[in-house]
Amino acid sequence: MNHFVWDVNPILVSFFGLKIHWYGVLFALAITFGFQVMKSIYERENKPVESLDSLLMYAVVGIIVGARLFHVVFYDPGYYWAHPAKIFAVWEGGLASHGGGLGLIIAVYYYSKKYTIDRMWLLDRLAIATALFGFFVRFGNFFNSEILGTPSNLPWAVVFERVDLIPRHPVMLYEGFSYLAIFFLLFALYRKTDIGKYKGLLLGWFLVLVMTVRFLLEFIKVHQADYSTDIVLNTGQLLSIPFILVGIYFVIKGQRARSLDHAKNS
Repeated sequence: MNHFVWDVNPILVSFFGLKIHWYGVLFALAITFGFQVMKSIYERENKPVESLDSLLMYAVVGIIVGARLFHVVFYDPGYYWAHPAKIFAVWEGGLASHGGGLGLIIAVYYYSKKYTIDRMWLLDRLAIATALFGFFVRFGNFFNSEILGTPSNLPWAVVFERVDLIPRHPVMLYEGFSYLAIFFLLFALYRKTDIGKYKGLLLGWFLVLVMTVRFLLEFIKVHQADYSTDIVLNTGQLLSIPFILVGIYFVIKGQRARSLDHAKNS
């Protein structure tokens, strides 16, 4: 069976010693489209659009710092201990989504405190933009030929020639398209239902859906952490469980409040 062969150079263009990576371009697109989603939400709900530039700064710093630190500490500590300067080379890839989420939460705390915006209201709406953000980032991983899947003979398996000649699950594409579907679902719920009125409900569904996808796809991912554990679950799955549990809590709490309101109005 002939499989699709992927051998694209992760460097889009290089001039005067400056290298622009596909990953960096897609990361920038993620920020741009995420910003536009938040702008439409702020305009719809009469929030101060002028404060979005600050939100963008807080969010980008929080996501990058959190995602990078989680990757360094939980996935490849040995490599970065030996090459500390590489910790700052985020354009080469190596961002952990769990850390990015935690970094975003911390950034929202400081932003909402400065601009007196309800934190949970903001986290609910940022969940929508973050799902779209994840879609672009996973395509960045595809261009970097990283986060590889396990070997597969399925017709859509991909040979990442820069790594080896083994057909593999394009697991980063599975993940990316799953996040895109979650984005459309959350955005539709936000626009077409009253789900946005109930604090934590959008965030809860985001955490449950995204982290469940992440948890399940880990079963067909090549082991990423440079150490092993004696349990069945890997690092990505262990990090996903607390987020899923928090998401379930918010879904139950928000849905209960929503059901009570509907019962009163019926």
